[in-house]
Amino acid sequence: MGIVGKEKCVDDCAEFACGGQVMVATTDMLHRSTDFVPGMTDWQAGWMSAAVTLSDIASMGAAPKYLLIAVGLDDWKCLEGVMQGAKDCCMKYGAEIIGGDIDRHNELTVVTTGLGLVDRRDIARRTGAWPGDLVCITGTPGQAQAWLDGYHQFEKYLFEPQPRVTEGQLLGKAGVSAMMDDSDGIALSLYDLMSVNENCGFALDLSKLPLPAGIPAERARELALYGGGDYELIFTIAPDRFPVDDVAATVIGTVTEKNAVTVDGIPLEKRGYQHRWE
Repeated sequence: MGIVGKEKCVDDCAEFACGGQVMVATTDMLHRSTDFVPGMTDWQAGWMSAAVTLSDIASMGAAPKYLLIAVGLDDWKCLEGVMQGAKDCCMKYGAEIIGGDIDRHNELTVVTTGLGLVDRRDIARRTGAWPGDLVCITGTPGQAQAWLDGYHQFEKYLFEPQPRVTEGQLLGKAGVSAMMDDSDGIALSLYDLMSVNENCGFALDLSKLPLPAGIPAERARELALYGGGDYELIFTIAPDRFPVDDVAATVIGTVTEKNAVTVDGIPLEKRGYQHRWE
């Protein structure tokens, strides 16, 4: 989730000086009706709530440190599972829950605020892409959306997203020129990047796009381009800096001088992940 400025999304986190480092901060709000899929356990709702915020921190190249969590409950029995899921996610990725709030609400609602730290020279932002850079993505996009399409072998990708915390820090140290998480899908992510990198655009090569396995090719390509909920990192980087050691990522295109987003030379439709289950 980007921080909203006067006119456009700027970065996935706000940032401010913290000694010799930069502290990044971000907040997410998730609801039962729009974010938690029917069938998710309370533990998975808590895990997801923490994961989406840690993913924003990862996209800045930062190490997550602290999480505050506020839970609105329509059923008090949910609380234990939600808190355990959030705690387990934080423990896996090196963060600590340090406080929060509990209240009554007409549906399960979880608000998470995350804080992370990064050396100033290693911070990654959405701005900085340059013509000639590579466009790359970690992991395999479209797997979370595939579950919603009935391919239930992908359940864990949607129900228990894995923020790319280690990869984000390694990419920041490697000097990526621009980076964000692709939680709303590749297409919308690239349009968001283009909105703050007005001197360039992005040309994708469909043949290079990693696709969810076991799905007909045409549908798999649709899911990979427009599906969201994966929390992978999409980034641009100079060719001589790629690949980055210990980061599994795929080159899917290049940064161009033309201010447009295309796939195989055709304009890419501006649409993506819908935060609604009804």
